[in-house]
Amino acid sequence: MISSDLRYAHHPNDVKHYTTRELRDHFLIDNLFQKDFINLTYSMYDRFIVGGAMPVNKSLKLETIDDLKSDYFLERRELGIVNVGGKGIVEVDGESYELSKKEALYIGKGSQNVHFKSDSKDNPALFYFNSAPAHHSYPAKKVGREEAEIIHLGDAKYANKRILNKLIVNSIVSTCQLQMGLTELVEGNVWNTMPPHVHARRMEAYFYFDLEDGQTISHFMGQPQETRHIFIKNNQAVLSPEWSIHSGAGTSNYSFIWGMAGENLDYGDMDGVIPTELK
Repeated sequence: MISSDLRYAHHPNDVKHYTTRELRDHFLIDNLFQKDFINLTYSMYDRFIVGGAMPVNKSLKLETIDDLKSDYFLERRELGIVNVGGKGIVEVDGESYELSKKEALYIGKGSQNVHFKSDSKDNPALFYFNSAPAHHSYPAKKVGREEAEIIHLGDAKYANKRILNKLIVNSIVSTCQLQMGLTELVEGNVWNTMPPHVHARRMEAYFYFDLEDGQTISHFMGQPQETRHIFIKNNQAVLSPEWSIHSGAGTSNYSFIWGMAGENLDYGDMDGVIPTELK
């Protein structure tokens, strides 16, 4: 019902020498959604967890894992969830939250019972989630599309016109360190987070979805002067270390969820990189 794997942190000098296979093994997260299963990846980058739950025939409970050494999953953690599938329900200690596609839910430290359900097994919910250590308990809060902070970015001239939806950010939801949002590329645009940036104060994870069948995305990572790339399929995620850029270009438009944890809650804390300086 639940499986997890552990990923270690990496020195940028080591990553320079990784093969394609090694890059994918260490940073790509695959198979997030499997029928009636919860899949977790526990990263040593700020002890960030990336997960996916796909309830079809039954409710799925978010159980603790051995790496956490806790009595329950959120004993010392907070959780952010975004539904990217059919309608579903998340139950938190007996209270139910209905989530349609692209709606979010924040759950604070100390919540003991978290269950995932789908409204229909023919169109199951796909719950993508991130989790980070927490020092304080904040109340659960649903963030629908109408509560999101929406920012229009980019320009069709540069193929990066996109709509950024801030969902679980400190201006909307009180959190300890977790921040999450959803960005949608406008049709005909393919570049995300370009110009790129780094932020040594926070790590990040990208989850790519709504990619047309037969298409792909090249996710760019690495130090600005020493970049690497990983080709991504629909419903895959990638870890981005604090020293790495995180940008991508697809063979068609798509959406992606960004999640962050680390030193601060300042969305604008980033060190920009001029595109012509990339190598």
